[in-house]
Amino acid sequence: FIGLTVLVPFIGHFKSSGSGHSVLAGTIVLSIMILPTVTSIATDAMASLPKSLREGSYALGATRWQTIRRVLVPAALPTLMTAVVLGMARAFGEALAVQMVIGNTRNLPESIMDTAGTLTTIITLNMGHTTYGSVENNTLWS
Repeated sequence: FIGLTVLVPFIGHFKSSGSGHSVLAGTIVLSIMILPTVTSIATDAMASLPKSLREGSYALGATRWQTIRRVLVPAALPTLMTAVVLGMARAFGEALAVQMVIGNTRNLPESIMDTAGTLTTIITLNMGHTTYGSVENNTLWS
């Protein structure tokens, strides 16, 4: 709702033609929606590491950033990758939010400021124009 009422008019103000519905708006809305999932899991992953990893790295003379880059991130990497996968799974489930701000057109975008359509909306829009049991209907259901 905020993307539709705030972000789309904001982008439309800087766009020369039409409204602010664009791939850029969909990208921003989706990024904001999956950010809490990824950050909370990543924070838990970093907090669950034993304190001895940090202390051992500092004892060997590493700086704070060297400890983060060379010790903590590699130790938490499997959980960090899980956070990314779960964030992407959430992104796939947010088709309606993206549909509202992306423009819902059948055009292939040529730039990030163009309108487009998601695969889910294209399938549902075509569903009403097919006959039950036809090859096209079965393909859309598949």
